[in-house]
Amino acid sequence: MRWLKKAENDLKTVKHLLILEDAPTDVIAFHCQQAVEKYFKAYLTQVDVRVTKTHDLEPILALCIDKDKKFERLDKDGIYELTFYAVEIRYPEEYIELSIDEVRCFMKPQKRLKNL
Repeated sequence: MRWLKKAENDLKTVKHLLILEDAPTDVIAFHCQQAVEKYFKAYLTQVDVRVTKTHDLEPILALCIDKDKKFERLDKDGIYELTFYAVEIRYPEEYIELSIDEVRCFMKPQKRLKNL
């Protein structure tokens, strides 16, 4: 499935960037958000649910929960926080300096998604 391949590519990017000494944390956060979004969209595609073009993880996760209550086990606040890193952080006006530890926390949803 193409959505899963794209999500895995985002995770590969994150893993490669994390080993850099001066890692671009804003880029890592963006790819963490993208991976979660694509995992959700992969699931929804699999269960024949169409998603409008959005990067907002809250309504996407709600659709997943409607189809399978296992998605309720995910850290909703952590996932919703990732939405900011889909678009806003990519622009200089909204740039936020994140620590490596902060972006490593953004990888938690992907790990939990794989275990659903």
